[in-house]
Order: sequence, then C-alpha cells, then structure tokens
Amino acid sequence: MTTDPFPIQRDLTPGVPGVVVACMEQGEKPVVVLDEQLIRRLEATFRAVPRDARGFVLASSAPRAFVAGADLKSILAMSDDELTRYLEFGSRVFGMLAELPMPTAAAIHGATLGGGLELAMHCDGLIACPPAPAPDGTPGRAYPVGLPEAGLGICPGWGGTNLLPARMDAAEAIRRTASGRAMTFDEAQAAGLFDAVAKDGSSLLATAAAWVASCPMPTRDSVPSRCVSRESFRAKALAGLEAVRDELVPMNGTGTKAASAVVEAVDRGIASGWADGLASERASLVRLRHTPEAQGAIEAFFAKSKK
Repeated sequence: MTTDPFPIQRDLTPGVPGVVVACMEQGEKPVVVLDEQLIRRLEATFRAVPRDARGFVLASSAPRAFVAGADLKSILAMSDDELTRYLEFGSRVFGMLAELPMPTAAAIHGATLGGGLELAMHCDGLIACPPAPAPDGTPGRAYPVGLPEAGLGICPGWGGTNLLPARMDAAEAIRRTASGRAMTFDEAQAAGLFDAVAKDGSSLLATAAAWVASCPMPTRDSVPSRCVSRESFRAKALAGLEAVRDELVPMNGTGTKAASAVVEAVDRGIASGWADGLASERASLVRLRHTPEAQGAIEAFFAKSKK
C-alpha cells in the first residue's frame, strides 16, 4: 500500500506564480473513491505542500468525478471501534487543509459526493467547471454534488452537516443533507455553492489558481474557514435550522432517524463548536448503520449498482 503523496506541481498556471496544485488519482479507475489508502496519500500530500506557496489547489484526475464518495463497503465491514477510529483519522487528515498557511481551493470538474464534498469543503474555496461536453459536442450531463448519506439511512461523518450550511442557503443545505438529496451542477451553481466557475475544464485549474492568489493569506486555527460554528455563519445557520427543524424532526415522530441525526449535528456545531459537531456525526454514523432502515437502503443501493 503506497503512502506516497500525490504529485505536487508549482507554477502550473501561467501568470499565477507561487500556486501549487496536487492532483488525486487512483490508477485507471474512472472515479476517485475515498478509502484508507487515498486518505493516507492525502495526509502525505498535505505534509508535502511547500509552506511558502501563495496558494494550494486540490484537483482530481478521474474523468468522471472529483471524488465519488467514501468506500461504503469498507465502512460497513468495520467494527464500531474501528469505524470510530477511521472517521477520526479522516477528520484529522481533512483538517490539515485548515492548517495550511495559504489559501486553498478544490477544483471540481465532476461528481462530488459524500466524503468527496466534505473533503472539498475543508478548502477555503470551491471552484467548479461545467460538465464536459458529450462526444458529439452536445452539452454534457450535469454531474451531482451533495451529501447523499441520509438517503441511505446514515449520516455524514466528516463534517458535512456543519460545512454545507455555511456555503449556501442554510435551510436548503440542511434540508438536502437530511434527505440525502444531491444537487446537479446547475442547481449547485444557482445555490451559490461555488466561489468561482470556470468556462470549461481546460480553464479550471487556472481559474482556481487565480482565485486562491486573489485571497489574503489566512490566519488559521485548525477549523475550516466556513462552518456553522464560526461567528460569521452561526446566526445564519441557526435561522436556517429553526426554519426546517419541525419538518425534519416533527413531534409526531415521522421524521427519519438520519434526518434527526443531521439536525442534532448542526445543533451541536452551532452551540458547542466544530469538534462537537464532528463528534455528533461520528456517533450517529456508527449507530445508524446498524438500523433496519439503513441496512435496507444500503442493500438496495448495492443491488442497483450491480445493474
């Protein structure tokens, strides 16, 4: 199992000196999937980023996705203690992005789901491009962006509940996270999720590099720059949560267990801070995967994937 960093290139984009780019890859796979090996390579990559860089861009070489999500089969195979440690490890590695002394951005060109979106949202900026055109030149199919976990009866585990409401309308972010309903690229763009949108894939890295180069050098405190626990986002997130709380966790008990877990994690993040929001997510994910609702939804998901 290799733990080598992903290739890091400096001054890849003309006219934007000092910006470095790391590109994730998993051999010949058409998508990148978050598994232990990928996370360990990310850890090595973040350690290798030159501290004198003007900015850092995280990209992906997979043709169909930035990151298509976590390795669900591996997660299901772990014991509760193993899964807790694995989620904590991933959070520590993702959190290294919030410790880099330069502005950071994720360059998104395809499907960005679950843990992939959580990884991207640990960056300061989300820079995207439209889907690649079809071979006949017609517009490409809009790719999905979102947190689908609750649709499988479980809960995000790497901070998504606390990150997404700080990047778009908070009520809509919480509603979508609690239902597991992803956005298309067009919906995400309309929601203001992206900090900049490149004209096409060929200009994505240049757009991302220009964005980070335009940002002031940050003051870091190991917490992502945009999350519900930050003072600049807390009131907005709380208002959004209160607007949807009753519809997601109604008093008559018809709300799903996954939706309740999302609400609780957002609540904890707002009231007690980033670390408590993460802890709430982890505990819910470990617990919910054993429920009949989750087991049935995940079984159906795997069966559909085989078709």
